[in-house]
Amino acid sequence: MKDRIVPIVQSVPRSAEIISMENGLRSLYEEIADILDQDEVEKFPSYFIDDCMYQVVSRENYSEALPQAAIYCDGIHMVRDRVTALRETQVFVPRIWRHFISGVRITGISDGDIHARANFLVTEAMSDADPTVFLVGQYLDVLVHEGGSLKFKQRLAVFDNHHVRRSLIFPV
Repeated sequence: MKDRIVPIVQSVPRSAEIISMENGLRSLYEEIADILDQDEVEKFPSYFIDDCMYQVVSRENYSEALPQAAIYCDGIHMVRDRVTALRETQVFVPRIWRHFISGVRITGISDGDIHARANFLVTEAMSDADPTVFLVGQYLDVLVHEGGSLKFKQRLAVFDNHHVRRSLIFPV
């Protein structure tokens, strides 16, 4: 089990370059939210480097540095396997998710790694009920430049919910 990269959180000067980078991150986050909202989950792994980590973890477990995560992917093969399982083996009630992202900030830059955070809120609509707030939390990300674009070295979706009401099936 690979250790999580501890996010760098420092005062980053609000220069034109940082603001431009944050706008690029915001665009990237919205692009990913859109592919997930449009059920194009097969595209999700393309946003990660091969030696990546992707986790959806409770705030409590994250704060206590506990390794358990609701979704745990160590490397691109596990991220791809998650998508394959969704499409080929898992059985679940159809649902529609909508992602809302705010507060995108770069919190540090070190050795080419860009540390960033953003808030997320995910609503869920089931075929037999009104939409509800499904998950609320914060992305804690480490990104790198690869092949002319930003990709995730680590993406942690740290949720604030006391518990997850229904199955956590899709990536967040």
